[in-house]
Amino acid sequence: MAAISREEVAHLARLSRLAVTEQELDTFAGQLDVILQSVARIGEVAATDIPPTSHSVPLTNVFRDDVVVPGLTQEAALSGAPDAEDGRFRVPRILDEEA
Repeated sequence: MAAISREEVAHLARLSRLAVTEQELDTFAGQLDVILQSVARIGEVAATDIPPTSHSVPLTNVFRDDVVVPGLTQEAALSGAPDAEDGRFRVPRILDEEA
């Protein structure tokens, strides 16, 4: 695999809107070349007889039956409210304009 050039790094930096110095171009070119070689090596190891997986351990959803349980009554829910009106919580207005 050919090494990534300084010009390619400069092009990527321009596309990313990154300010890169001349010294950084050389540094990044070397680092990106090592990364690309590692990715190529992984690609060589990947065998066609291994099925693609998203998880190494099979996962299954665990479902439970819905159980209806009694909830609070309206009066009980509003009993601790600082202010209520028409069976609802009353809160301070946060907008001055009407919608």
